[in-house]
Amino acid sequence: MIVNYTAAGWEIIYQQAHALLATQLAYAWLPTLPPDRWVGLLAAITQHDDEQAAWRGRGGHYGLTAAGAPANFTQKEFSLEQATGVLAAARFQGRWRSLLTSLHLSCLYEGLRGQKKELDGFLDELRTRQQQWRRELKLSKKEADQAYTLLHWCDRLSLILCRHEIPEMARAVEIHRGPDGTMYTLAQPEADGPVVVSPWPFQAAEIEVSVEASVLTQLQFADDAALAEALRTAPIETRRWVLRRG
Repeated sequence: MIVNYTAAGWEIIYQQAHALLATQLAYAWLPTLPPDRWVGLLAAITQHDDEQAAWRGRGGHYGLTAAGAPANFTQKEFSLEQATGVLAAARFQGRWRSLLTSLHLSCLYEGLRGQKKELDGFLDELRTRQQQWRRELKLSKKEADQAYTLLHWCDRLSLILCRHEIPEMARAVEIHRGPDGTMYTLAQPEADGPVVVSPWPFQAAEIEVSVEASVLTQLQFADDAALAEALRTAPIETRRWVLRRG
């Protein structure tokens, strides 16, 4: 979950919903790949945060902090189960989708190398399979990395929006380098106004994207079951952003 503290309590955005927002952003780009590869890239973006751990047991506290607040995804430890699960699911959609997903997993977790033997083995396996898939798909490392960069770019921009990380006072923040190596930035010149992305990467001169968020007014929960019940009955609001050429 992405958890934001607000004046009303908590705003919860599921990671799968954040991934769908990232796909909206990718869909707005001018396609840079053949149709089959482009659709595979969109699928990888949509599903890159799937296979999240289920909350089990009435007394469990997986979704909570020690203080009983909803736990943001950054407060959770690396889950090898989730990582292997999302890669296993990707394989049913082919080598291209698998390659993109494995590149994302390497990007996220290579920095953890050396902490656990089983994690190192997983990271080594990712490298081996990436080489195999590139060879079988007749892709250079540069071509694969360039396609993956768009996934990373859209993931990053979606997180900036979902986590309320747009700076105040019209200050700019870096998004990420795009597939062409250009560094993109965003700023919001007017509070609650359009978000300006520079340089402009999308086909249309203006786009609108959205994500659904659950609103909780209760600040603490006894266990996962209480949090899950609150989320099932929580009001859902749609967060929208207009992105505009600078």
